[in-house]
Amino acid sequence: MSKLLAIIGGTGLTSLETLEIVRREMVSTPYGEPSGPVTHGVLAGHPVVFLARHGYGHTIPPHQINYRANLWALKHIGVEHILAVAAVGGISARMGPGVLCVPDQIIDYTYGRHHTLFEGDLSHVTHIDFTWPYDEALRQALIEGGRSAGIPLIEDGTYAATQGPRLETAAEIRRLERDGCDIVGMTGMPEAALARELGLRYACCAVVANWGAGKGEGEITMEQIDQTLKAGMAQVRQLLRVVIPSV
Repeated sequence: MSKLLAIIGGTGLTSLETLEIVRREMVSTPYGEPSGPVTHGVLAGHPVVFLARHGYGHTIPPHQINYRANLWALKHIGVEHILAVAAVGGISARMGPGVLCVPDQIIDYTYGRHHTLFEGDLSHVTHIDFTWPYDEALRQALIEGGRSAGIPLIEDGTYAATQGPRLETAAEIRRLERDGCDIVGMTGMPEAALARELGLRYACCAVVANWGAGKGEGEITMEQIDQTLKAGMAQVRQLLRVVIPSV
């Protein structure tokens, strides 16, 4: 697969220190402004583009991200593959803090977001197949990259996409667990669905930053999350250096 790859960085990954930056590009879209300029560069000897989902100063909350503009902009500049990095909470027993997960399913609990490109003055109604929301070839590239780099990965899991920006209640986490969710985050949708509508191959590498509400002891603090993410994102950077040449 010799195609242009984009990395969308979430909380804890607003930049790639090892990216050799070539240029930054502001892309105007029919849906408004993206989260920030698209950074073109070279990583592991290959051209990639990087976009910080929350903005490069991490100032855009999950429910106010312009997902449509972000995905449209990447498509417009020629991206065909997207590796999305996200910080999440752990729900199932195997998803403790510090774990890296490559989810294979997602459940959308968000509301009030622009969820589709197919609206307005349409000539026909379009439905996309979303049975398997993540591209399997990209998922396997992440999994094989983890194996070759000696980075432990959970190779499947269901991502619960919640509205945010607040964290969930303990009762909400129990409900998500009953629904079969393994991890919980705030940015998985509509990002994954919009990528599918645009014909972009999309997979996610999720870093478990904390136990979901009621799963750990005491309150969830940003200090704990930041400490866990620092180590987790270091592994993600190592993983990307291995995966990118295969994609």
